Amino acid sequence: MGALKNWKDFIREEDGMGTVEVILIIVVLVGLVLIFKEQITKIVNSIFSKITKQTEKV
Repeated sequence: MGALKNWKDFIREEDGMGTVEVILIIVVLVGLVLIFKEQITKIVNSIFSKITKQTEKV
């Protein structure tokens, strides 16, 4: 019976929930970056080329 009580206490414990949530968010963000890597690269390159063109005008 002691093991069952310990298991119930472990399930009710909420200290680790914040860590699990942060890890899940990071996993989702990494997955999105991997899925949209090409589009993100195109956007970033476009932004940097616009910045370069604008600084040449100055």
